Amino acid sequence: MKTIIILGDGMADEPIAALGGKTPLQAANKPYIDLLAAKGKSGELDTIPAGFKPGSEIANLSVLGYDVPKVFEGRGSLEAASMGVDILPGEMAMRCNLITIEDGKIKNHSAGHISNEEADVLIKFLDEKLNDDKVSFYSGVSYRHLLKLKGGNKNIDCVAPHDELGTSFSTVMIKPLESEAKETADYLNELILKSQNLLKDHPVNKKRIAEGKDPANSIWPWSPGYRPEMQTLNELFGIQSGSVISAVDLIMGIGVYAGLKPIHVEGATGLYDTNYEGKAQAAIEALKNDDFVYLHIEASDEAGHEGDVGLKVKTIEDLDSRVVKPVYEALKDWDEPVTIAVLPDHPTPCAIRTHTNKPIPFLIYRTNGECDDVQVYDETESPKGGYGFLKGREFMETLFSKK
Repeated sequence: MKTIIILGDGMADEPIAALGGKTPLQAANKPYIDLLAAKGKSGELDTIPAGFKPGSEIANLSVLGYDVPKVFEGRGSLEAASMGVDILPGEMAMRCNLITIEDGKIKNHSAGHISNEEADVLIKFLDEKLNDDKVSFYSGVSYRHLLKLKGGNKNIDCVAPHDELGTSFSTVMIKPLESEAKETADYLNELILKSQNLLKDHPVNKKRIAEGKDPANSIWPWSPGYRPEMQTLNELFGIQSGSVISAVDLIMGIGVYAGLKPIHVEGATGLYDTNYEGKAQAAIEALKNDDFVYLHIEASDEAGHEGDVGLKVKTIEDLDSRVVKPVYEALKDWDEPVTIAVLPDHPTPCAIRTHTNKPIPFLIYRTNGECDDVQVYDETESPKGGYGFLKGREFMETLFSKK
């Protein structure tokens, strides 16, 4: 049996007045996703365990069936795996955003969606200026980078910058959760302030400002952790071979620890201009040899963080016509049974521009499977489906149960 998960990051939302009280999923023209809902079975999935914030790292680990409290060691350590950066004993890894601060407040979490090339120059500049044999910086994709700290204590309170838009940055800097972590918190806060002094007059930022773009004028480290200990999906669910496709280091890193082969698609950006067709074709080709593909599309999440309702609807429609359609058309007549699942990892409501921990709608279509009475895919109809309400690992167990 061949199985593919198509995950539209942050697709779920709340009713929006500008859409006549509909959610983006309800307002979008998505005939192929709705077709899969009508031909398959639907349900609702809780992806955020109690006590955890609704980050993509938590939600995607949960979707893939991991016991999050047992395996989670911070976002940075997962992204390090994708970047080929080893986390050694005694080292701590953190996600390190390039962000925009304006009038002392966090304007955005992405430095205006800075380009890979510009960000690489800035991260290498910071590593040259701030590397003191204790800290090192590694370039990632766009605003998403990695900070590695020797001897760091992960018992610190770090906020995700996308959760604090419009907040004075000085009020949400890193705080120790125990006395032994004060040195780590103080050191990281000092790095934030030093980065601001270094970045404010950098030529890359001067050029961005001249072009009317937001400058990358601060780092923001968050989600600390050590090297995680994770079983592969083969060990958990008997998946013999699989691949992961994403533009996001976090997802690729989860895939690496899960035993999936990372597939990098040219033109995959993590935004609305990503190479949808390239990702879809890569998934189809991978399934010819692999049993399982995890295809992750980030665009809807970023639209939600921007609070751009029209763009979020467009990203869902693009997912439908440029990913789900070609995947379905290519796989529906294969001799071997095929399973296609469609779901987000968490909601990213445009109204609040950040994640929530509400359960998400999902569908599972099988070429040789049964259907329920649900005819469309959205936050209202999907929970009425035959799979009912699931939590965490139950989704993967259901996905591979052949029912």
